Amino acid sequence: MRTESQTVPPKIRTAPPLALFAGVVLGVAALGAGAVVYFFNPGTHGFYPVCVFHQLTGLNCAGCGGTRSLYALLHGHFQAALKDNALFVLSLMALSARGVWFGARKILRRPVGEFIPAKFLWPLFAIAVVFTFLRNLPAFEFLSP
Repeated sequence: MRTESQTVPPKIRTAPPLALFAGVVLGVAALGAGAVVYFFNPGTHGFYPVCVFHQLTGLNCAGCGGTRSLYALLHGHFQAALKDNALFVLSLMALSARGVWFGARKILRRPVGEFIPAKFLWPLFAIAVVFTFLRNLPAFEFLSP
C-alpha cells in the first residue's frame, strides 16, 4: 500500500461586496441620463419613450410629464417642473432627502435598514393612483402637463 500525499486545495475567498461598484455604475448611468435630458429637450426631440397609457386612453398617468419636469429642473425652472409633474418633483425631493439620510447613517456606521421600507410601498402606490385620478379631473387641471 502506497500512501499518496493529497494536497489540500486553497480556500476560496468570498467575493468583496459590490455595493461600491454598483453605486459607481448607478451614478454614471444617472449622470449620463441627466446629460441626455439636459441637452435634448423632450418637448422638441422625438426619441423619448411615449406613455402607452396616455396613447390608449387619452388620460395622463402619474408619470406623464416626468421627463419634461426633469428637463425643467435641470435648467433651474422649478415652477415649470411642478407644472409638468408635481408628483415627480416631490418624489425626487423625498428620495434625495432619504438618500442623504441613508448615506449619512452609512458613513457613521449606524444601522440603516432598507432604503424604502416595504410598509411604504402600498401608500406610495395609493398616492400615485390618487394623483392620476385627480390630474384628469377638470377641477384639478393645474396638475396636468
